Amino acid sequence: MTTYNFQRVFCILCIFCLFFGNTYAMTRQQLKNSGKLMKKSCMPKNDVTEEEVGDIEKGKFIESRNVMCYIACIYTMTQVVKNNKLSYEAVVKQVDVMFPAEMRDAVKAAAANCKDITKKYKDLCEASYWTAKCMYDYDADNFVFP
Repeated sequence: MTTYNFQRVFCILCIFCLFFGNTYAMTRQQLKNSGKLMKKSCMPKNDVTEEEVGDIEKGKFIESRNVMCYIACIYTMTQVVKNNKLSYEAVVKQVDVMFPAEMRDAVKAAAANCKDITKKYKDLCEASYWTAKCMYDYDADNFVFP
């Protein structure tokens, strides 16, 4: 599936969730399943293996350029990158639309805690990597990453 098609499907899913509110927010498992499509798209684009990125959700962050850019690719596909920078406001909007109610406050707290990480890095790949790691370190139990 091309990036354009995936983004189109993702936008339609977001619009659907906006119209139907909390009733249709994804479960944690549905979030993971939707992430599989992004993972399949971003892995070859960034020349990473399952061994390198398969355990990010468990806190295994390999500090390599390709892994950093893989994380940036995932964030771009989830539409939390605006003007080539991570957008805290976009993260909050996506969390409100996509995440189960029981996770929202915790994930938004992690995002708020880590939002200034992006100011330390001009490079999107590095900013994405360190933000994801910060969010994991802040609240591993509510960290979801494909």
